[in-house]
Amino acid sequence: MFWLILVVIVLVVGAAALVALGGGGSLPEAERDRLSARLPLDRPLNRADVDGLRFPMGLRGYRMDEVDDVLDRLGAELSHRDVRIAELETALAAALDAPQDERTAPASAPAAPSPSGPAAPPQEPQSGPEQA
Repeated sequence: MFWLILVVIVLVVGAAALVALGGGGSLPEAERDRLSARLPLDRPLNRADVDGLRFPMGLRGYRMDEVDDVLDRLGAELSHRDVRIAELETALAAALDAPQDERTAPASAPAAPSPSGPAAPPQEPQSGPEQA
């Protein structure tokens, strides 16, 4: 019985060594695991670029829920940034398109008189003999 177990162990170890050394055929070439969507290099990122990202799994992997949370936040912040930039560009274009006199009129216009009439000149303090 001992010899039978010993022969079986030698055959199993020999078969494993043969396969490991390539004698039993070879494994197909491993596919390179890359991002499914490349990030654009010719323009700034937007929300759709972030939504399209899919990270490859490594040997140890990654925590998909954490990465998804970060990508969701990044996408929301990119959307907010794009909206704010569009608002500011619209406001700047409107300010630049306004006629020149409208832009300078409030700064150069004299102050309107108060409804109680013309303002009295400020009174100077009276100097007396007590003040030296």
